[in-house]
Amino acid sequence: MKISTRGRYALRMMVEIAMHDREEWVSIKDISERQGISVKYLEQIVTNLTKSGLLLSSRGPRGGYMLAKNPDEYTAGEILRVIEGELAPVACLESGTKLCERRGACPTIRFWEGLHQVINEYVDSVTLQDLLDFCKEGYGYDYSI
Repeated sequence: MKISTRGRYALRMMVEIAMHDREEWVSIKDISERQGISVKYLEQIVTNLTKSGLLLSSRGPRGGYMLAKNPDEYTAGEILRVIEGELAPVACLESGTKLCERRGACPTIRFWEGLHQVINEYVDSVTLQDLLDFCKEGYGYDYSI
């Protein structure tokens, strides 16, 4: 399993928006400038995040994006699944996938199921607030308007 650039950028975008404490709308242009990601690419990502209800949007000159709930109510797993889909390490564990003919006799299926469980438990244990705190502590992020 490999998280795509879209998944990595989605997490960065959500942290960037979370830094504004749900007090103001954050524009794509501002995120683009601070994160070094093109506006066009961010627009593709933000569409999925908004449609899924993770972000609120507002149009107009003072518009932008805002978290729909508090940062501690989001998990990294929730955000990644919106962008990446399931986080299964092998295709045979994805829901909706035709079951592998060899699943019953597969000598490695327990390994893959265990890895899948560990991945999901970890990404679901880390909240957006945790990422925000890590960013503020680990990188000495100094946000000012």
